[in-house]
Amino acid sequence: MINYGQKNIKKITSYRYSKRSNINEFIVCIVPVILTILSCFLIASTQRQIGLINWYQHLLVAIFGLFTAYFLSQVPLDSLRKFTLPVYIITIALLIAVIFLGTEALGAQRWLSFGGFNIQPSEIAKLSSILVLASILDRYKFDKVASLIKPLSIIFIPWILVFMQPDLGTSLVFGAILMVMLYWAGIPFEWSFFPLALAFTFILACVSPVLNFGWISLIGFAFYRSLNGKKFFSILIVSLHSLIAYFAPWLWTYGLRDYQRDRLLIFVDPSKDPLGGGYHLIQSKIGIGSGGLFGTGLLQGQLTKLNFIPEQHTDFIFSALGEETGFLGTTIVLILFGLLILQLLRIAKNARTDFESLVVIGIATMFMFQVMVNIFMTIGLGPVTGIPLPFMSYGRTALAVNFIALGLCLSVSLRGTFIRRNL
Repeated sequence: MINYGQKNIKKITSYRYSKRSNINEFIVCIVPVILTILSCFLIASTQRQIGLINWYQHLLVAIFGLFTAYFLSQVPLDSLRKFTLPVYIITIALLIAVIFLGTEALGAQRWLSFGGFNIQPSEIAKLSSILVLASILDRYKFDKVASLIKPLSIIFIPWILVFMQPDLGTSLVFGAILMVMLYWAGIPFEWSFFPLALAFTFILACVSPVLNFGWISLIGFAFYRSLNGKKFFSILIVSLHSLIAYFAPWLWTYGLRDYQRDRLLIFVDPSKDPLGGGYHLIQSKIGIGSGGLFGTGLLQGQLTKLNFIPEQHTDFIFSALGEETGFLGTTIVLILFGLLILQLLRIAKNARTDFESLVVIGIATMFMFQVMVNIFMTIGLGPVTGIPLPFMSYGRTALAVNFIALGLCLSVSLRGTFIRRNL
């Protein structure tokens, strides 16, 4: 009787999980489609005075991405694992090629031209890094600080190559991916916090050397406790942070271009340079504020029509959304992004293997970080870093990579659902 009851409970649980999984997969499929269709209207609106048809290309890439995502969803992710390292190596080769053969636009050299098409390898690098990092974190035991060298190297190589383009915004995404994936893999929080701690040390070194001294001391103490009193590695961590602090002023002066430094500083008070570094932020906030509660209507935004914000169809597409759909429209979009990321977290939690779980959590982090940073910069709560809004900002490579990433997540979800249906 007990066994029969347990078997029935198991069947009911499996059935409920299957229905819930179907809903999860539907949300993961439909949300990007809604966002992409909406963005086509916004892109068309930002370019209706200059006669460009980038919205049409955006739609074509989305259709291609949907078919690719469907194909990948039918393939078990574990069977693709053997291709992760070759794809990563090819991506690194493409990033190196950008330095020497890349196409320059808007002060940055980020694209490679093939037969009239521009490809942005940095977007591909985000996904290939997630796949390789997941494979490493799944196979190796990380019980000492020295074992972090390999995952740090996997991220550092594309990060430095992207930073050199220069593409400060995309380079930040690698740090967020590394930190969350390390934490998800079960590595102590202090260790997974390490990439962010280095970035904070860099910032403090440029702002307040005195505060930085206390910060480095705190980091050394935290690692000393987490390492059970191993002095050598604690001293090594402190030395590394001290080295970062020493070279930070030089990197700030010579490692960043003038417009990048302006972007990082001017968001605090964009009125200091209203026609220069603060122009984008001022016009973006005006556009979003002018939308009011319900907006002016799609294709009806006057500030968008007059092209007050240069390149609005890419990084500042959220400002067009705010003007034409208002507070209500932006809230709905935020809810849609929240639903998408929530479903990805559920897929990661219920994945069959650690490798699949790590891949999905890396993709979820990539989306979440880009959404947060992009929206923060358009409303003036963060510096302008050049990070696109997933599925909405115009960018063919980025959009294709986003749909490919969703295909991998759907593959994990479908495999997990199939296993539980047959319990």
